[in-house]
Amino acid sequence: MVTFLSGGTGTPKLLDGAGTAFSPEETTIVANTGDDIELGGLFVSPDVDTLLFQGGGVLDRETWWGIDGDTHRTNAALMDLASAADLPDGPQYLPDDRQTGGRELANWRRFSGVAEFMTIGDRDRAVHITRTSLLDQGHTLSETTERLATAFGLEVDLLPMSDDPVASLVHTDEGMMHFQEYWVGRGGDPAVETVEFRGSSSAEPAPGVLEALSDTVVIGPSNPVTSIGPMLSLPGVAQALMETTVVAVSPFLGDEAFSGPAGDLMEAVDADPSTAGLTTAYPFADAFVIDDGDDTEFDRPTVHTDIRIDSPEDARRVVEAVEDAIETVN
Repeated sequence: MVTFLSGGTGTPKLLDGAGTAFSPEETTIVANTGDDIELGGLFVSPDVDTLLFQGGGVLDRETWWGIDGDTHRTNAALMDLASAADLPDGPQYLPDDRQTGGRELANWRRFSGVAEFMTIGDRDRAVHITRTSLLDQGHTLSETTERLATAFGLEVDLLPMSDDPVASLVHTDEGMMHFQEYWVGRGGDPAVETVEFRGSSSAEPAPGVLEALSDTVVIGPSNPVTSIGPMLSLPGVAQALMETTVVAVSPFLGDEAFSGPAGDLMEAVDADPSTAGLTTAYPFADAFVIDDGDDTEFDRPTVHTDIRIDSPEDARRVVEAVEDAIETVN
């Protein structure tokens, strides 16, 4: 049995090769929900959706988000309407008193849908409408995710990290903003001062998460701060990882991140923005998988391979290295 911690695009890319070593029946994926937002009244769970679309065979693999071949008529109409009505564009938080004024799960991460700053496809939007409606009927995020996983024909178990609100908030030199505003809306331009996972201290891991962490855990090459960090901030998760076998795949080629703002965010939380910083980010890791050209040295088992993943064949190669790393510590 194996459990993958997944956020962003790094771990999903690795999962393309998971079947090389692990059958779907013995695989659980715990997904980051710190990136979730409420946009125009719809609850959007980007890291969960990437896994739903990947497992359902409909993921847009050029972007690693959204549905392949989706249309964007509603998004375009929203932009046109905002322009015609002379309404502002870009990320727009709802007022402070509205941030905790609706469904609790969306606390601290509510955005206006005017001139929708995230490009959401029409079929993609149907998922958000269904999710939001199920939540409003009283279902938990876990229950809702299970229903959606069934709809997309997933063969693995997919769990959101929590049924409680946890918001990844980035404090910058231009003020505090949700991670989606910082990265999608602002392109990661503001200088990061620190990162907060608001709500995590009072949140609980979703049903099944701690049990899944008693199996061997693989952390893929996702951003250690905002893709994996929200999960680690939940009560009981770090302790569970200390008590099981954990293999982490580096998201860095030495001191260069594969993609995204991982380097800037690692610096903001006082971790070395490189492969070497993984010992700070993942002190519980029993082994690491790093690139052939990476000369970082650890005081624990390390397996080298070409860790760049641009195809399913690449993913299978890295998964084989993960399997080797697991064998070295078991």
